[in-house]
Amino acid sequence: MKKEQSNQPSLREASLVLLIIISSIAVSIIWAKLTADTAILFAIGITIVYAIIKKVPFNQIHEGIIEGLSPGIIPIFIFILVGVLIATWIQAGIIPTLMVWGFKIISVKWFVPSAFIVCAIVGSAVGSAFTVMSTVGVALFGIGSTLGLNPALLVGAIVSGSVFGDKTSPLSESTNLTAAVVDADLFDHIKNLMWSTVPAFVVSVILFAFLGMTNKNSSLSSISKVTNILQANFHISFLSIIPLLLMFVCAWRHLPAIITIMLNIGLAILMIFLQNPNTKISYIGQIVESGVTAHTGNKQIDLLLSRGGIESMMPTVALIILTLSLGGLLIKTQLISTVMNRAAKKLTKTPSLILATMLSGIGVNIFIGEQFLSVILPGNAFKKVYEKAGLAPVVLGRVLEDSGTVINYLIPWGVAGSFVAGTFGVATFSYLPFVFFSLLSPVFSLLSGFTGIGIKKITPRKSGVTGK
Repeated sequence: MKKEQSNQPSLREASLVLLIIISSIAVSIIWAKLTADTAILFAIGITIVYAIIKKVPFNQIHEGIIEGLSPGIIPIFIFILVGVLIATWIQAGIIPTLMVWGFKIISVKWFVPSAFIVCAIVGSAVGSAFTVMSTVGVALFGIGSTLGLNPALLVGAIVSGSVFGDKTSPLSESTNLTAAVVDADLFDHIKNLMWSTVPAFVVSVILFAFLGMTNKNSSLSSISKVTNILQANFHISFLSIIPLLLMFVCAWRHLPAIITIMLNIGLAILMIFLQNPNTKISYIGQIVESGVTAHTGNKQIDLLLSRGGIESMMPTVALIILTLSLGGLLIKTQLISTVMNRAAKKLTKTPSLILATMLSGIGVNIFIGEQFLSVILPGNAFKKVYEKAGLAPVVLGRVLEDSGTVINYLIPWGVAGSFVAGTFGVATFSYLPFVFFSLLSPVFSLLSGFTGIGIKKITPRKSGVTGK
């Protein structure tokens, strides 16, 4: 057998260093009230000091940062495009039109559960939570805010619905990735997800209905006022449905998110020119760079619709770069793999195996902050263990989704969590208690593991014993 490298940490050492890192982040944010960027930067410093003590060459430290950033390049580019998309959709009147239509179509009394269901339906069709949140989600957030609803509750409903759609759609990148990692058929994987997804959806609807009930009579006057202001200041037209249709067509044609968003940005800019042929290109450039600044005379609406642009996404991009750099260093120093691999080798019983897998997925989200890696790393670490335990690949796939994909939206420095906070202007810790779907999915997944309901068995290859 080959000897372990000199810089390979022991389980105790790796656990201690990870505990110090997460403690430093928690103390920095909760006690010292520092920003997540500063907290992550401190954590990077601690990790680099540890790497130097372990005599990790500086070129490997640099490689760790580069490798950590690699999976985030496309999401970062998408976030920049989303900033432009939001700005152009507002200026073209697309989001204001969705708001006006929303006031007329969606029940005011049951607005919060309705927002959750709408995002879930659109997300299932489109397969991208980020796209749903930055388009339909922004419009729903605007409607709910004018009704005086709790912004954190609104974001919780929008994120919950978007995550449900992303998780259950065959077009979703994360769902396809998970199925590929565990070597499962995509539709078998989605079918098995229902054991935790459906109960989490139903309970979420009930909670949103209970917490989001609105006094209809007190809201009617404000709805009429807001509708009049939107119609007076933005181009409200049935033609605004065209970009929505384009979004669905792109999803149907399986076009990548980057192409889909760029096509929608181009269409929105074309609509701006058609609405006002005298629009200067320099003005479009200003919108793309700095976003829209609304001047409706109503402070609440101005605040809601003054957003978007490349600049608006830069704080999110900075946080993602720092977080992924930290993740790359943790992988390069083998701190993450040491803990996960050791845990995987010692587990055999289904309940403890599922619990350990979930803790690994959540841990990767916390330490690395990248949604895909929270599926890939635990998936590779536990795949053979599940096989030996006689568990079907779809069982591991569901656990990875319930602890990796959905949890990233709850991490302030995570790719998804920072995107949500940047898009809606609501802090992650504020909306976190209301993202019921993400909070409930791991709960029902654990219940499935401890009760055996929805746990599909196979014949372990190495044992040669026929499974039930």
